[in-house]
Amino acid sequence: MEFHSILFALPEDGPPSGDVAEPHFFGDLNLDQFVVDVTRGFEEYDLAPFFRAELGRCSAITYRHEVMQDLDKHEVLAAVQAFALSMRKMRACLDEAKRLYYGRQKQWWFLEAASRYCQGVQALLVALQAARCQSGGMSAFISWLSAYVESDPFTTLKEEFDEVKAALAGVRYCIHLHGSAVTVLNYEDEEDYGSYILRTFDRFKQADVKDHSVKLKDWPEMNHVEAQILDYAAELDPRPFALLDAFCTGHSGFIDAKIAAFDREIQFYVAYRSYTQPCRAAGLSFSYPVILETSKAVRCENTFDLVLAHKLCAESVAVVTNSFYLEGPERVFVVSGPNNGGKTTFARTFGQLHFLGRLGCMVPGQEARLFLYDQLFAHFEREENTHDLRGKLQDDLIRMHDILQAATSKSIILMNEIFSSTTLADALFLCRRIIGEIMNRDALCVCVTFIEELARLGTQTVSMVSEMNPDNPSMRTFRVRRRPADGRAYAVSVAEQYGLTYERIKERVIS
Repeated sequence: MEFHSILFALPEDGPPSGDVAEPHFFGDLNLDQFVVDVTRGFEEYDLAPFFRAELGRCSAITYRHEVMQDLDKHEVLAAVQAFALSMRKMRACLDEAKRLYYGRQKQWWFLEAASRYCQGVQALLVALQAARCQSGGMSAFISWLSAYVESDPFTTLKEEFDEVKAALAGVRYCIHLHGSAVTVLNYEDEEDYGSYILRTFDRFKQADVKDHSVKLKDWPEMNHVEAQILDYAAELDPRPFALLDAFCTGHSGFIDAKIAAFDREIQFYVAYRSYTQPCRAAGLSFSYPVILETSKAVRCENTFDLVLAHKLCAESVAVVTNSFYLEGPERVFVVSGPNNGGKTTFARTFGQLHFLGRLGCMVPGQEARLFLYDQLFAHFEREENTHDLRGKLQDDLIRMHDILQAATSKSIILMNEIFSSTTLADALFLCRRIIGEIMNRDALCVCVTFIEELARLGTQTVSMVSEMNPDNPSMRTFRVRRRPADGRAYAVSVAEQYGLTYERIKERVIS
């Protein structure tokens, strides 16, 4: 296959042009925090647009899976990291060349940048060829890179660099100092005064003594005297400096566009691996999901909220995992149970999984089967906005109306305890209408609610319940199980804990 990009299989997949706006659901799913954390330390690559742009084809997602699997090999990852270091040093040399003042010094740093570039590209090719990559993306890149290294632009760059470097290495000149006068002369095999002085005093050396020498600071910028000496040396031997000047002029844009793009894009995979490493070190599982284009029989075993887990693992706190599945006509998870029991986290997890799946990343959990949605909508409870003069109920209705207007049969809708500001009867009426609309569209949905009746609206709904410790109802397990909703069981457990059951009260009254 022809190489286009290490992130995008085909031109129609990307890369995105310019900045990519943050999707509207990011804040509700804490994915805004994810992008900040995953790109920390990789600021020079501007990776945020890549972590916001979803892929639209299953084959484009598989393309990234295969590349990421290649990077699971130590030798491939090491080759990429070594190349990134070479390119980072190259950019540092170019920045130094821009910053400095004297022309010949600027040219030397430019030459050094070209050296870092050539060495890095050649070393990357050798390392990747030895690593025997299996992915279509890496294989296509290696094939392209091999052709590029043998191409006229690169071979000319390398040959002319070698010529300039050899010519500069042969420059010899003498400096005669007399008071404030500096004379630059051709080198005529004069003796090195430094060696002469060392030999003279070496005879007086008796034993190791304290070093009283003063080290002069090596300033990166030449001073005016050094610059003038170099100009006179160039007059005495003009050819090497003419070659240097021609090299800098002729190769001002020596960095190939695809090499620069690869250097940036490959860091998408490296950054995500780095972000998930604390979770994997804690024993949490990640897997490459199967992305379903038509079937909505989604499933994932032992999954978790990635953003929350990243924080907990950093604090050495255990992470609770959950599992879910939909089969047949099932489309809507209705999640109920006690407060602070993990219901909202479950909804976030479901959304995060599908978004990460469309990024082409590994996802938290095992045996993941996810749906290739067209749009993801999230309606999470928000504080009332006093500036828009809308009440909370009105705001909920307007937001849900906009979502239902845009949603299709391929959409995913996440709702977290909406209509909590109204009466139970009104909330039940509104939720029935909304979930009915969602079921008519045949969209996937997670509805976190305190209204258990919604779990019994039909064959499309599935009841999920956040559980508590049966021995201590005040303790949450943070596990969300697939089972019928029964709020009475929770109420009875609390009543038993505080001695408020009918039997216990009756005992106290009679006694």
